[in-house]
Amino acid sequence: MTNVAVVGAGVMGIGVAQNLAQSGHTVVLVDRDQDIVDRAIARIGLNCRMSAMLGGPEIDSDDVLGRITGGTELALVADAEVVIENITENWELKKELYPRLDAAARPDAVFIANTSAIPITRIASLTQRPAQVAGVHFMNPVPMKPAVELIPGHHTTEATLKTVRELLDSMGKKAIDVNDASGFVSNRVLMLTVNEAAFLVYEGVASAETVDEVFRSCFGHPMGPLETADLIGVDTILYSVEVLYEHFADSKYRPCPLLKQMTDAGLHGRKSGEGFYRYGDSGSLLPN
Repeated sequence: MTNVAVVGAGVMGIGVAQNLAQSGHTVVLVDRDQDIVDRAIARIGLNCRMSAMLGGPEIDSDDVLGRITGGTELALVADAEVVIENITENWELKKELYPRLDAAARPDAVFIANTSAIPITRIASLTQRPAQVAGVHFMNPVPMKPAVELIPGHHTTEATLKTVRELLDSMGKKAIDVNDASGFVSNRVLMLTVNEAAFLVYEGVASAETVDEVFRSCFGHPMGPLETADLIGVDTILYSVEVLYEHFADSKYRPCPLLKQMTDAGLHGRKSGEGFYRYGDSGSLLPN
């Protein structure tokens, strides 16, 4: 199977690495801090052990973890055939990372940008291999979501897309083709919804619980927009909305000040234990 490097061991990196290892791929998980890497690998093991209890498939955690190694040096990506980047949705951070990643990876390696908002052509311009860069917008939680958005950049070749499709197919993902534009399809719509839902709380129109109840009860959504924000990460929501605002220069993407305040306060959602709701150590919702 393919050797894959996953760069960024946050919520999305954890899900991507787990999904890859479950699918038989050899994975190296890289982040700037060894503690982050160690916690990510421990979380993958816990996710595997809890899978059947939460209604998912039975997963051999030892088998999955046996395919994953981790560390902090970008040199660890040197043997990977595919490199999947999952760092924070921040252009300045990506601008610093990609040239270093380009130098560390083998010349024929394909890069996948797991981004929800930044145009793929812009990311590819940071490398000397724009033809080998494609975007894949994975959905969270990655192992449980059956589909992704697949986005070619201006220079992406058919050979690159074939490699990416084969990898996604091995992971059990349906690739939905989307053209390159900030936010693509899902986040062009979803981020506006979440941002406006945050404005309703900020303006005192309704509580987070009430906003979400309207969407669950009136429209049959399994999760309301603010529950979704906590799952994705309030900070990630803010960064994505800011990218849309910067890219389109349209006031409809103006970020809600509440999202900024919560991000500054560390109220990032499930991953921090508190966002629009509070969560226990296992990620379970706590009563108000």
